[in-house]
Amino acid sequence: MIGLTDVHIDRPIIAMISQNLQLVSNRIKLACTAADRPQDAVSLLAVTKTFNAAAVLEAAAHGQFRFGENYVQEALDKMDALADARAKGGQPLEWHLIGPLQSNKTRAVAERFDWVHSVDRLKIAQRLSEQRPAHLPPLNVLVQVNTSGEDSKSGTGPDEALALAREVAALPRLQLRGVMALPAPTADAAEQNRQLAAVRVVYEHLRSQGLPLDTLSMGMSSDLEAAVAQGSTMVRVGTALFGQR
Repeated sequence: MIGLTDVHIDRPIIAMISQNLQLVSNRIKLACTAADRPQDAVSLLAVTKTFNAAAVLEAAAHGQFRFGENYVQEALDKMDALADARAKGGQPLEWHLIGPLQSNKTRAVAERFDWVHSVDRLKIAQRLSEQRPAHLPPLNVLVQVNTSGEDSKSGTGPDEALALAREVAALPRLQLRGVMALPAPTADAAEQNRQLAAVRVVYEHLRSQGLPLDTLSMGMSSDLEAAVAQGSTMVRVGTALFGQR
């Protein structure tokens, strides 16, 4: 198994990861309690974009096993460096692509990742389905929804989400799990809740139409409490765990 001496260590980051994991875990538990939800209702996805393999390994040493990456090649490099690594307790590392996915990168993603959060068009889903190796479990996928209407954000519109979700759910070698969104950043609590509630409405609508979804991926370092209150089941946290990029 790879040890901390086998990869470059940014020691200030490494030193704070254990404490930050506990702080974020406590924030999630308190948010669940405030929302009258079970404390295990929300999972933590540690976003390791721009942080090296040593940071991943240190988080894994304290029990974190879900990791989110924005860039395919950066993620593949970490996967290779940590090929034999497991989280505390022996849990295999689980890799989630949370950034936009170009069609020329789908094969590597289909072959190496466990989850894709950013499916926003049928072409990408079809390529992932065709390229997912038969010996692997189905690839877990989320439909990315753009509820803010920002041109700079990926994601299908709320009105198109149901049709896309049904098409994705019908594809072999994929398992449609739910919805992901990236609301526009804001420090205004009322606006945070408004945007997150709009995502929840889309998720609940898809479920009401018979799609067996169980994952609502929304909430980051700055708004995870609001996201939990609005029903998020997976928060994507980077800065609060690893510091500013």
